[in-house]
Amino acid sequence: MQTRYVDLIQQSFDFPQEEFNLDGSHLEFHGIPLMNIIEEYGSPLKFTYLPKIGENIAMAKNWFSKAMKKHRYKGKYFYCYCTKSSHFQYVLDTALKHDIHIETSSAFDMDIVESLKKSGKVDDKTFVICNGFKRDQYIANIARLINGGHKNCIPIIDNYEELNLLSESIQGTLNVGIRIASEEEPKFEFYTSRLGIGYKNIVAFYKKQIQDNPQVNLKMLHFFINTGIRDTAYYWNEMSKCMSVYVELKKICPTLDSLNIGGGFPIKNSLAFNFDYEYMADEIINQIKEDCDEAEIDPPHIFTEFGSFTVGESGGAIYKVLYQKQQNDKEKWNMINSSFITTLPDAWAISKKFILLPINRWNEEYERVLLGGLTCDSDDYYNSEQHVNAIFLPKYRKDRVLYIGFFNTGAYQESIGGYGGIQHCLIPSPKHILIDRDANGDITTKLFREEQSSNQMLNILGYDVK
Repeated sequence: MQTRYVDLIQQSFDFPQEEFNLDGSHLEFHGIPLMNIIEEYGSPLKFTYLPKIGENIAMAKNWFSKAMKKHRYKGKYFYCYCTKSSHFQYVLDTALKHDIHIETSSAFDMDIVESLKKSGKVDDKTFVICNGFKRDQYIANIARLINGGHKNCIPIIDNYEELNLLSESIQGTLNVGIRIASEEEPKFEFYTSRLGIGYKNIVAFYKKQIQDNPQVNLKMLHFFINTGIRDTAYYWNEMSKCMSVYVELKKICPTLDSLNIGGGFPIKNSLAFNFDYEYMADEIINQIKEDCDEAEIDPPHIFTEFGSFTVGESGGAIYKVLYQKQQNDKEKWNMINSSFITTLPDAWAISKKFILLPINRWNEEYERVLLGGLTCDSDDYYNSEQHVNAIFLPKYRKDRVLYIGFFNTGAYQESIGGYGGIQHCLIPSPKHILIDRDANGDITTKLFREEQSSNQMLNILGYDVK
């Protein structure tokens, strides 16, 4: 009977996979021996594998390029990174090396853009697409960028008042987009997105506030689906309604020339994950071209906004199993040396699943367990994997330490968890390691931040500590 952990994985999935391999009984991630990282830096820790960011950007560009060539699509393709997925400098620096553009969500995002411009990593050719609900500071920061000469900054109108607020602050011609308030999936608690302007109201809004306004050019229609780009009847139905609006607008608005497709591609959250990215890119381009050909209008330039897809698969978190608690006949709790609420807030807040694998001891027997964090909160746990609705790990042994890793955690976790701030039960944010490759392809590592200290937290809380 095969009872080793490696046997379980090989029986359940195609393994090894592109990013996961074994060196004996130790896991490698993109060829990185993770036990070496643990031996050098300890645990808990978070890491970011920077080359994966560029790899995903290149793949998406290739999928859309092939689709446009296949369908003789005349428009251009622009890859945008959604900064809200991860605002860290090392992420933006890495992504911008691959000829991309930026999508922002709030006022402080614009300060990041200006910092990147000063350092030469962003120039006036870089499109800055400004999404989100805009009020005083965000409006002022957008105006400062445009008035400073950045004409490729396109604010996306989210509500009826924003256009006037922008017009009053910006000198000269203003290029804008309009966001469609798409209908949500039937399982949602509400019918229509709170963001954007309804399908039926967009043309009327254009005629009333933009068509005869010499200061404003409508350049872009922004289409966003909260669930992301997926091959579902719901997605294609919303896309069809979007194209109906685009066609109607284009016939009366000669300056309209771009379609912004938000929502993004999904990322791998299981060893059984299967998504045909190339097919989706091809079908999107095909459907847009067919609609435009039928209406006898030029097809739009395509902008995509990929946040999680850009950065999500670059990240990981590693923990040590400290102790096992047998709470009843069936439930064994493996306690980790950190907190899921602190380090993986998506896992407990919205039940998001990540790829979970042991780092060592793959050739030993496995058992079914639950995973608990250090806090006193009953929600601080991670208890199921999508493929079997349970967690199986090598058996706990007090004399043989077990390390576990969560993978593809690079998007949102730090910002949702309040990086550098007060953490639940004052469990500190772990140290963060940046992993890269040099010109020869050899692995390099760098400590980005040490584990959060008690003094850092106490100072935030107002205690007089040094």
